[in-house]
Amino acid sequence: MIEVYIDYQGEDIISFQVQGHAGFAPKGEDIYCAGISAVAQTALLGLLKNLGRKPEYRIEDGWLKCQLPIGLSREEMDKAQIILSTMEAGMLSMHEAYGDFIKLKVRRA
Repeated sequence: MIEVYIDYQGEDIISFQVQGHAGFAPKGEDIYCAGISAVAQTALLGLLKNLGRKPEYRIEDGWLKCQLPIGLSREEMDKAQIILSTMEAGMLSMHEAYGDFIKLKVRRA
């Protein structure tokens, strides 16, 4: 099971984490893992390219965590929210279609 966690602070997404494997097919051939990984890594790349300060992130086999830096300007936060809300929409769509393989948890502080 792939687990996706999206963390909000107020109205803003401040971090996300993806962990696990779908177990649908062997490693490197699993379309669910590939889809989730592509969405998560594209969001990270978008943040790295478009923010003045890099988010904190870590990637390991079957695991990615990304957290926005503290103290972003409102303009930077707005850019980040466009990227992260698009990622959230993609994750939600995959969860709705393939819930047997993908768990989505939105956490609000």
